Amino acid sequence: MIYENQTFDQERALYGIKDSLIKNCRFAGPADGESFLKECKNIEVSSCFMDLRYPLWHVTNGKISNCEMTENCRAALWYDSNIEISNCTMNGIKALRECRNVSLKNTSVKSPEFIWKVDGLTIEGVNILESEYPFFEVKNAKICHLSMKGKYSFQYDENIEISSSYFDTKDAFWHSKNMTIRDSVIKGEYLAWYSENLTFINCKIIGTQPFCYCKNLVLQNCSMEQCDLAFERSEVRAEITSRIDSVKNPLNGFIKAPEIGNIIIDESFNGKTDCKILV
Repeated sequence: MIYENQTFDQERALYGIKDSLIKNCRFAGPADGESFLKECKNIEVSSCFMDLRYPLWHVTNGKISNCEMTENCRAALWYDSNIEISNCTMNGIKALRECRNVSLKNTSVKSPEFIWKVDGLTIEGVNILESEYPFFEVKNAKICHLSMKGKYSFQYDENIEISSSYFDTKDAFWHSKNMTIRDSVIKGEYLAWYSENLTFINCKIIGTQPFCYCKNLVLQNCSMEQCDLAFERSEVRAEITSRIDSVKNPLNGFIKAPEIGNIIIDESFNGKTDCKILV
């Protein structure tokens, strides 16, 4: 079935359709209906304008390309599986939640609470202009060429690979486990507290008080800027290529750097630490 060059604004306009192409359609209008593509299967949505709430819930096997989702397109994709999104703009809050097997490519995003509780995620060439708490409780993801500006990203995540990306964020990677970040820039305060099994390779780290209360933290060939009070109570193996402003109370492992401005060992450590600090 093909739906082309039509306008829909009623409640559940195309509810439950299967094996269909929706092309050059507008989902907007005075009826202000919700859930216009709910419970659909095997659909392709191309070059559509979406200005209504909750459009794509419980969809199985969907392709969405060259579409615009406005600020009114709230909670666009929930409880879906096997979804491919490409060349879209996504501007509604809570755009993706509790989905499985999602691919997101060449897309622009402005969405608070973006991508929550998604299992099986691939991202390539995505620009997140603004978000808060993006990538919350995400599992099993591969991310490449992601540019992001937001707050409180990648919290409680597991099994994530990130490469060639740029993050302007704060409180990122809190409580996350089993992540590898390569060839990326991470700018923000209080990075990766309470994390476990995080590895940073060829990365630039910018911002105050990074990597505290970490377990099995590894940094290989990384640089650090404006990083003070780093590694507090962390298990760390770090090879840093630049100055670290200060290091405070690392638990164990080793830290290598060409220069460390200040090494702080509190009385609670009896003036000692099991971490080797090599300058």
